[in-house]
Amino acid sequence: MTMLGPVSRTFISQRLRLHYLDWGNPDKPPLLLVHGGRDHARSWDWTAQALRDDWRVIALDHRGHGDSEWVSDGNYQASDMVYDVAQLVHQLDLAPVTIVAHSLGANVSLRYAGIYPETVRKLVAIEGLGPSPKMIAEMFARPYRERVREWIEKKRASAARSPRKYATIEDALARMQGENTYLTAEQARHLTIHGANRNEDGTFSWKFDPHLNNWPIETGYEEMKSVWEAIACPTLLLYGANSWASNPEKDGRLEYFRTARVIEFDNAGHWLHHDQFERFIATLREFL
Repeated sequence: MTMLGPVSRTFISQRLRLHYLDWGNPDKPPLLLVHGGRDHARSWDWTAQALRDDWRVIALDHRGHGDSEWVSDGNYQASDMVYDVAQLVHQLDLAPVTIVAHSLGANVSLRYAGIYPETVRKLVAIEGLGPSPKMIAEMFARPYRERVREWIEKKRASAARSPRKYATIEDALARMQGENTYLTAEQARHLTIHGANRNEDGTFSWKFDPHLNNWPIETGYEEMKSVWEAIACPTLLLYGANSWASNPEKDGRLEYFRTARVIEFDNAGHWLHHDQFERFIATLREFL
């Protein structure tokens, strides 16, 4: 029988109960979808629906996102998220797995593919290399003590804030539309409905942990180069021409990949898989 929508499931990773969506077809090759920061697994619904007939599609909610649990201390590190991906692949016996990921999720997936290259068949990373070499250089030019002090002060400020409340779902929708003006009305409403919880007083708040706005300083540029160089599978790096992210073919980072190529999408920003969905799906099908 054809499943109309995904089934919600959970798994345990470092004592956290994490959520993922299973779109069925367990006999098909596995395809793992990994969302970006302050996003959620339902942001992949259009992609999953387009590919579900040919793949066993699994969409993960990162820790602190969507319907996954928040960490107790509010500290989110990429290395823990790499562990979560490794745990999900291990528990569901997905290897060799194909991964399509965005932003933070793509950064995590690139790390995973370099650490466990034998487990990844193909990888599509949408704007996942993080800050440009120029931004990294400027960041690490500041003394370590200054960077850590700034992080502590930001963490303290986050601890003093409560999650923002919106009086109506329409108010939250307006915020979503302001964040990405490329979204259609249908896309924005879908992302808002699945990205917010209703509070006891009737207001709405985003599902993601507010502490996700403060990232620790944990990995230097040299370490990331060694990870990228270890990726063995065919890799596609997608970039939006109108995004803040730096194109690795233009800034030199592509040279650290053995099997990667870059495609830039015109008239698209950071969420190019929403902004140019039809082109994205066509590109994805051709590559996969």
